[in-house]
Amino acid sequence: MNYFSSNFKLGILGGGQLGKMLLFDTRKFDIQTYVLDPSDEAPCKIACNKFFQGDLMDFQTVYDFGKQVDVLTFEIELVNLDALEKLENEGLKVYPSPKTLKLIQNKGIQKAFYIANNIPTSPSKTFNNLKSLVVEIVESTITLPFVWKCTEFGYDGNGVKIIRSLQDIENLPNVECIAEEMVEFKNELAVIVCRSPSGEIKTYPVVEMEFHPEANQVEYVICPARIDDKVALKAREIALDVSKKFNHVGLLAVEMFQTYDDEILVNEVAPRPHNSGHYSIEASYTSQFENHLRAILDLPLGNTDSKVAGIMVNLVGEEGFSGDVIYEKIEKIVGWNGVTPHIYGKKQTRPFRKMGHVTIVNEDINEARRIAEEVKNTIRVIS
Repeated sequence: MNYFSSNFKLGILGGGQLGKMLLFDTRKFDIQTYVLDPSDEAPCKIACNKFFQGDLMDFQTVYDFGKQVDVLTFEIELVNLDALEKLENEGLKVYPSPKTLKLIQNKGIQKAFYIANNIPTSPSKTFNNLKSLVVEIVESTITLPFVWKCTEFGYDGNGVKIIRSLQDIENLPNVECIAEEMVEFKNELAVIVCRSPSGEIKTYPVVEMEFHPEANQVEYVICPARIDDKVALKAREIALDVSKKFNHVGLLAVEMFQTYDDEILVNEVAPRPHNSGHYSIEASYTSQFENHLRAILDLPLGNTDSKVAGIMVNLVGEEGFSGDVIYEKIEKIVGWNGVTPHIYGKKQTRPFRKMGHVTIVNEDINEARRIAEEVKNTIRVIS
């Protein structure tokens, strides 16, 4: 099939910043794009050929959208699976497949998949609701502290909380959830795997993630991770194993813990472009977004090696500010060597909302990390 400068149409479910960055490469290759998102102010709206506003969880909306395109992908997991399955059964190429998404969308099912497939992960237990979890805490059959996660609809640190006492349970939603054993770790790592329908597969280098202690979301992504080569090799091998067992097509971001014994435990995965791969736009020979596009179109995959060390800084809304966004002092960092800001196009800020990121590239990873800190301390996302 001729994808370039033709009548071929790529559909993207979700119109957020991940889709917007993917659209950079579709425009580079002159590939027609249709985007569906619930918000009329979605970041993708300015860059796609056709934009449709609609509910991603509504069967008919997703089905009708899919009937207009030749290949369908997504930049968010919260989409209607029944519609994707029907479209796939009718012959539409949906990547990643709804079969893969079904194993990932619910974190309880995802954890059970790891155990069934001998993928190293922390012990956990799934509960139908919060009340049944409370019973086990009271009866001391669950060891405190532990990590509480709602099985669905969590994102960017939402739907995750460390439970140290019964009081921490207060105000949590009474939904299906998992209680996950706390892991003593020295690093949080991630590996992005890229896989095409014909089976070509590549991994990006292992990255190290530094998290905000309160928001439970990534502040810095560091590539390459500052870890031993043997640990990095083990992490990439485990990520490849996870990818093959999920049988996914496109990108799969595998988040992991490195324990103090240098064991690698899989935390969770995302079947799409991921925050841990944003550095690749400036630092890699082929960005994660271009490789996702190459994979779902079954084109040869690009080189995943880094040209230079890269660090990504997330720009999130400051606490205490909600409303029309202002990027305070961003003009100061624009002139710094190796520093590239990416603004996502969200008009409204709120505390800890992802509003953009900045990439720092440098031959010296330690110097890049120093500049990243300076960037973080310079820019404020306020209203």
